[in-house]
Amino acid sequence: MRVTVNHLNQDHVVDIQAPATILDVLNELGIHASTVLAVYDETIVPHNSIIEGDLNLELIIVSSGG
Repeated sequence: MRVTVNHLNQDHVVDIQAPATILDVLNELGIHASTVLAVYDETIVPHNSIIEGDLNLELIIVSSGG
């Protein structure tokens, strides 16, 4: 399956075998899960969500620190 991820205003395409989790996709891209929120269809979704087909995700950077 093909997952398109918009991160930092750039589209990244990941070809990964289904089923997979959003965390699997983040790992393929080298993005630490604690640094982003995953958004699908304008809804924040957990990183352990199962993906079974092609889709588009948006990643929103999480700011942390003091």
